[in-house]
Amino acid sequence: MSESSTAPLTTSDGVPLKVSLAKALRREKLRSFLLIAPLLFFILISFVAPIADMLFRSVENAIVPDTLPRTVVALEDWDGSKGELPGEPVYAALAADLKEAVKEKLHTRLGSRLNYDMPGASSMFRSTGRKVEKFTDGNYKEQFIKADKDWGNINFWEGLKQLSSRYTDGYFLSAIDMERDSTGIHFKPEEQRIYLMLFGRTLMLSVAITVSCLVLGYPVAWLLANLPLRTSNLLMILVLLPFWTSLLVRTSAWKVLLQDQGVINDLLVWAHIISNDNRLPLINNQTGTIIAMTHILLPFMILPLFSVMKTISPSYMRAAKSLGATDWTAFWRVYFPQTIPGIGAGAILVFILAIGYYITPELVGGTSGIFISNRIAYHISSSLNWGLAAALGTILLGVVLLMFVLYDKIVGIDNVKLG
Repeated sequence: MSESSTAPLTTSDGVPLKVSLAKALRREKLRSFLLIAPLLFFILISFVAPIADMLFRSVENAIVPDTLPRTVVALEDWDGSKGELPGEPVYAALAADLKEAVKEKLHTRLGSRLNYDMPGASSMFRSTGRKVEKFTDGNYKEQFIKADKDWGNINFWEGLKQLSSRYTDGYFLSAIDMERDSTGIHFKPEEQRIYLMLFGRTLMLSVAITVSCLVLGYPVAWLLANLPLRTSNLLMILVLLPFWTSLLVRTSAWKVLLQDQGVINDLLVWAHIISNDNRLPLINNQTGTIIAMTHILLPFMILPLFSVMKTISPSYMRAAKSLGATDWTAFWRVYFPQTIPGIGAGAILVFILAIGYYITPELVGGTSGIFISNRIAYHISSSLNWGLAAALGTILLGVVLLMFVLYDKIVGIDNVKLG
């Protein structure tokens, strides 16, 4: 065999062809990465980072050990199960920590944090913070209890010891209506359980809204796909018209329509369908939430259905009828199965949007029609309990992912199409 036949192939400048191809491939990959880098950076900043921050806030509890470091160390040797208050060294450590916290103005923040788990803690730290500078050396236990009698409450010290770690499961326990005390983890009293009920209601109403959007949107999408182009375009404008109006305006309009003395009840009374004394309760309940949110989310069901239906050839239905099938049989056996990808896409879109809504339920849902998202918004903007809000948001995210996995197992995510 000649020497030339075994020599590696090279480019015109003498570089081995394999090396040259590898360099070209790397340059192509780098160029592709640079093209998508801005989008990737945007996703990391606007989507991944907030989720990561939410997950961290749901377990973060550094304010207690950072503000009361000596007290946390002193409490490690105290056993609350014996029914005795902490000894003088714990109170002395608390006095030293609280004096520094008052100088740095951190005691009120600490009190607010502890108040989530131990009501009254905020006022304890505020009132004692004004007196701690006047404490004399020695007899700290007596001086603290004199400043506020709750410093002699063993339940407070048990709670403080449980919150001494930098990370806590307390927010997640509260999010599922549970709490931890010296006896272990158990459900809260019946009258204090609200979150599991709200999670259940959110899922139930979201499913009801998705089904109602499907029932109302399927015929409209069929008309859009089968009417003449001019008529179809006009109908499409009517479908898209709500997007040109503010969500707040649309929801406020439903308040006018659904109230007891509103347009709908007035029409029903005028038509003698109901009496004036038996007007329908259509607002400040679950009915109002379903009606208003179905109207708002209906386009998100119609558009995926329309995009799939538009690709279905009318010849399939004609062929089925020519073989003896009735209109219903041809629709159910031939046409409907081809629209399932659109149903899947629309159902996922509507359900995920519905489960996170809070403006519409807040305005028309009353006390029985609000979602878990309304409670999350409350803790973020009003109670400022961001840890509990993060835990509720994390659980809601987990529920959505679980529903997505179940949907993939039952229907198959590969069958979801947008046209």
